[in-house]
Amino acid sequence: MKTLLSVLTLSVSLTAASAFAQMPTTPSVPNAKVYFISPKDGETIKGPVKVVMGLSGMGIAPAGVDFAATGHHHLLVNLKDKPVMDMPLPVSDNYRHFGKGQTETSLDLAPGTHTLQLLLGDNFHIPHNPPVMSEKITITVTK
Repeated sequence: MKTLLSVLTLSVSLTAASAFAQMPTTPSVPNAKVYFISPKDGETIKGPVKVVMGLSGMGIAPAGVDFAATGHHHLLVNLKDKPVMDMPLPVSDNYRHFGKGQTETSLDLAPGTHTLQLLLGDNFHIPHNPPVMSEKITITVTK
């Protein structure tokens, strides 16, 4: 029974992965840009950290809503490597999703140095093509 369940689970996982692999990426608008309104690169901040996200050249729409030239923010926290750009972004402490269309948040980060980067995702949480991604910024959080 365990073997059958394992086979079924693997089959469903492969089918889902295959479906995402066949999904086309959403085109971005030329010169679209995501950026941090705050904090600023190099800033030292007493926590919690208020993050305000900006976007120009495209609009904000919640995840699951398919409007042309829109997306929603994803905040990459302390991410060392670039994410896979043709698959849905994962959910973790390093990948913060703002699928309701939020443009600001408050982060409880441990004291120390942290990197932040913004990446716009389409209605399926997949980065646009080409990606609309900010520069990575570095902040220092104090108690």
